[in-house]
Amino acid sequence: MSKGTLKQILLLTDGCSNDGGDPAAIAALAREENITVNVIGVLEEGSLNEDAYDEIEKIATAGGGISQVVYMKQLAKTVQMVTRQAMTQTLQGVVNKELSQILGREQEWDDLSPEKRGEVMEVVDDLGERVDFEVVILVDASASMRNKLRTVQEALVDLSISMDSRGGSNYYTLLTFPGKRNDTDIIKGWTSGITGLSGLFDKISVGGITPTGPAIQAAIQQFQSRKRRSMISYGEDEYELEERGS
Repeated sequence: MSKGTLKQILLLTDGCSNDGGDPAAIAALAREENITVNVIGVLEEGSLNEDAYDEIEKIATAGGGISQVVYMKQLAKTVQMVTRQAMTQTLQGVVNKELSQILGREQEWDDLSPEKRGEVMEVVDDLGERVDFEVVILVDASASMRNKLRTVQEALVDLSISMDSRGGSNYYTLLTFPGKRNDTDIIKGWTSGITGLSGLFDKISVGGITPTGPAIQAAIQQFQSRKRRSMISYGEDEYELEERGS
């Protein structure tokens, strides 16, 4: 089984969107592009906005991903957990599709014996170590995030270090929203590592509205532009993991 490429949008926010339409609907468009949308709500101790919680869950569900609401002290561990868990979830779906094609019928996870489930998870774990990984990181830079960006930065550096321990390649790009003049600003273009973020976060301009939907759309466009550049460089042999199920 070829390893392919796994694509994720990782959204870190602390509130509800208030501009640009329904972000869950745009997350659903990402899912159609074989892009998983994961959402982490970043809270301060003792605060919980029910509307924000509901939106976070709806975005992740529509995007085929995972949502988690955490306090800042738990953020680094949660970013790694959500990213890895979403990767496993996607790969498990791919392997199950392979099984159904091999067996000539629909093969559901619940239909497998415990022994077979163990074998499938071994394949999933192996793919998780080898699969190429691309992620657009979307960071809410509205005013309420001002005191949280340092913690977000540290969590993303920890994520990069954790993912670099795998055998597959890792590529990231970092966007914040709202941008100075547009819905988003590209803080860091596609790079194989995000350990050198400290100076970049110091330059982020905090404040303004929260255009979560347009920010997710901008993330989708980042994948599309990267794919076009790859096809120009290497021909049309590029493929996505989910498209061929391999």
